[in-house]
Parts: sequence; C-alpha cells; structure tokens
Amino acid sequence: MPLFVACFGMAYLDRVNISFAKLQMQSELGLSDAAYGLGASIFFISYLVFEIPSNMILARVGSRLWIARIMISWGIASALMMFVKTEVWFYVLRFLLGMFEAGFVPGAVYYFTQWFPAKQRGRINSFFFTSIALCGILGGPISGAIMKYMDAVGGMHGWQWLFLLEGIPSVVLGFVVMAWLDDRVEDARWLNDDEKRILTASLEA
Repeated sequence: MPLFVACFGMAYLDRVNISFAKLQMQSELGLSDAAYGLGASIFFISYLVFEIPSNMILARVGSRLWIARIMISWGIASALMMFVKTEVWFYVLRFLLGMFEAGFVPGAVYYFTQWFPAKQRGRINSFFFTSIALCGILGGPISGAIMKYMDAVGGMHGWQWLFLLEGIPSVVLGFVVMAWLDDRVEDARWLNDDEKRILTASLEA
C-alpha cells in the first residue's frame, strides 16, 4: 500500500503541476489564457476516453505489467513537457499524458480486490486516496522550490526543470512496480503455501 500511495501521489502531481508551471510557462511561451486553459483541461478528455479500454487491457495482461506501463509512459510524457515550444505540442503532450495515465486509479482499485477481502477494502481504498492530500501538502512547496531555485540552471527555465524532475520519479516507480508487485496471491514469492491457502480462502469467502 505505501508503494501505491507513492505512485498515486506522483500521478496526481504530474497531473496538476501544470498549474504551478503556469507562473512562468505561459508568459515565456506567449500562450493566451484560453490556450493554456484548453491545454490544461484536454488531459481529462483523453483520460475519460481511454480509461475503460485501459482497464480492459489490464484485466488481460495483468495488473503488475500494465500499471508499470502506465507509470513509465506517463512519467516520460510529463518530462517531455519541458520541450514544449508551441500551442500544438502543448495540446499533444497534455492529451498523451491523459491517455497514458488513464486507468491507473481504477486499475489500482481492481488490484486491491485480488488481495484484500471485501470487509477490508473500504479502509484500504481510504488509505490509497490519502495520496491526494499528501500531494497537496508536499507538491506545492516542492514545485515552488524547483521553479525558484532551478530557474536558469543549465540554461533551462524553472518550469522545464519542474516537468523533468517530477516526471523522473514516476518512471522509477514504474520499474519498482514491475520488479516488486505480484498479480495474484498464487504468484506471491513472499508467502508460503499455507499462507496462500488462508488468504485465498478469505478472498473467496
């Protein structure tokens, strides 16, 4: 669960850091308020369109592989925002970010059904969604510090460093998910046979 909290926290931060970047990005690229608003919101269009297909694929290929793919691809898309120069690429990358991230939250909730009995899921889901609050507490100060102290470092603007430094952790966590998570109780390398039988019986009940 701590791993999923960290993953969702980074997903949420990569989703909303566009609002922090606006302080520098909009004026430096010469984007109008309308263009910036459209680019920021277009994320949710692709997220909505691809969410169900994403979860259908997850059910077929397995949670571990697909959640890892989601995280790695959205982290790369978020980092690539540092190269935006025009309105078109701003729209394209925001659309791709929504498409790549689509399915993560319902995919995680589905994954919990493979591990936690129904009577525990309310508590587990509540723990998972604390990521949003943690992101709000930590994300703002971290994003502000990056934009302030990294501005002009290496010839890049603070908003470019923001997208890069907040995209990389998502990619890293994606590889952690791939290496660490097990799709089902039967696949768990850290449970013995008796423990697997007990947990499987609890889930079936």
